[in-house]
Amino acid sequence: MSHTIAAKQQMIARIRRIVGQLNSVERALEEEAGCDAVLHLAAGARGAMNGLMDEILADFVREHVAAPKLSQDARRVGADELIAAMKRYAK
Repeated sequence: MSHTIAAKQQMIARIRRIVGQLNSVERALEEEAGCDAVLHLAAGARGAMNGLMDEILADFVREHVAAPKLSQDARRVGADELIAAMKRYAK
């Protein structure tokens, strides 16, 4: 994923925010917060992870399937890899 180097700092910042959200879930559990509060925090962390996955998949499509510089064979390989990734991670 060398193409992600361009957005490396933004991606790292996003991951650090997700880590912060997960730490909030942990703190809420340790402090025995109500179920609704813990669920709210966990849903926020899940949404942030889903957003990160969406961003990575979009970058993959742009670079390995839709890039004009790619040959037909490279596009086919990229499409096959994308399909495999979606099957693996979209559960």
